[in-house]
Amino acid sequence: QVQLVESGGGLVQAGGSLRLSCAASGGTFSSYTMGWFRQAPGKERGFVAAISWSGGSTYYADSVKGRFTISKDNANTTFYLQMNTLKPEDTAVYYCNADPVSSPITMETRTHPFASWGQGTQVTVSS
Repeated sequence: QVQLVESGGGLVQAGGSLRLSCAASGGTFSSYTMGWFRQAPGKERGFVAAISWSGGSTYYADSVKGRFTISKDNANTTFYLQMNTLKPEDTAVYYCNADPVSSPITMETRTHPFASWGQGTQVTVSS
């Protein structure tokens, strides 16, 4: 089964940058869409960005368009979230996950629950 491990979070001042990594293993990913999600205290987990593993198509939540970039390294089965111009409202625990049937755009409205979530990586943006 697919295993995903997030890393790269930290504390940064508003306007700064971070790059998150998600290392994937345990499967073949040709038909998968990989995604980043985040959850702030007291809020529901929400969609951030997604990328098609094979074709490279991407889709972003409106709140991060123009600031965040999702990318992938097929050889190392790792995908990334480059976060620039960070804002305090970006503060959250960030998680990655993978879906074998969704497209990047449909990841935002996906209703079927993921089987599991990892520990996530904390991103804190100070004002």
